[in-house]
Amino acid sequence: MLSRNENEVMSAVYALCDGTEGCLVSPIDILSILPSKRGFSAEKLEDILFALKCDGYFDLIMSERKGEKMYVINLKENGRAYKRNAKQRQRDITFKIFLAFIGALATFIFGLILKAVFG
Repeated sequence: MLSRNENEVMSAVYALCDGTEGCLVSPIDILSILPSKRGFSAEKLEDILFALKCDGYFDLIMSERKGEKMYVINLKENGRAYKRNAKQRQRDITFKIFLAFIGALATFIFGLILKAVFG
């Protein structure tokens, strides 16, 4: 399970790869997609990218081009399935909320029936 920051960075990387297996991006490209209110820095971004690499979402190679730091990112199976997994998690959460609502409704109705029988 990804943290909020990891989830936002992975979403940005997935968007930058744009359906391809890999991409060449700079930290500025990734930071421009991330929400500014979260306060991402280049160092924090690099730590999160390394954590995602260790979790098996992509291969990460750091490079330089004309003095600017660049990342070569090649999505692995987990990285390519990121959007599908995110949709599945959303469906699971929706199902759990629906199930909780049905349970609360059943408890309420059962309580009304007991109140009518014994009240």
